[in-house]
Amino acid sequence: MRVLVLLGAPGAGKGTQAHVLARHLGLPRVATGDLFRAAARDGSPLGIAAQGYMERGELVPDEITVGMLLARLEVPDAERGAILDGFPRNRVQAEALDRALAERRAAVDAALLVDVPADELLRRLTGRWLCSAAGHTYHESAYPPRVAGICDIDGSALIQRDDDRPEIV
Repeated sequence: MRVLVLLGAPGAGKGTQAHVLARHLGLPRVATGDLFRAAARDGSPLGIAAQGYMERGELVPDEITVGMLLARLEVPDAERGAILDGFPRNRVQAEALDRALAERRAAVDAALLVDVPADELLRRLTGRWLCSAAGHTYHESAYPPRVAGICDIDGSALIQRDDDRPEIV
């Protein structure tokens, strides 16, 4: 099992780099934020619990985060490994990951830090917009839609995630 960890603040570019690595290495990209949002959309108990924390701009507690991440690593597409986007965020999560991987006779192969200045993070995060239908991503200055507020691909309205609003960031 091959496990790579990408670390850095929200908006640092971990997701962008994780997608490149995932394509190159043939491993799934696993981001806890995506897991939280999917679980919340599905209405699972863990997802609903995670959603409350995210809406308040708080970190989701370790027991929820670790549980979702380890469950995701059990999905068949992660059998050969995964690119972990933003996990672990602290020592408790890192130790839980190490224990779970050790049980599989595996370990983290590499951890990469994506470091970006705080003012640039704020600009990146508050400028992000998503297609409400399919999640296509836009940025108001780096990758704007042709028509403000409308997805170029499917014409759906663009929305801003709660955790990308300036008051939450």
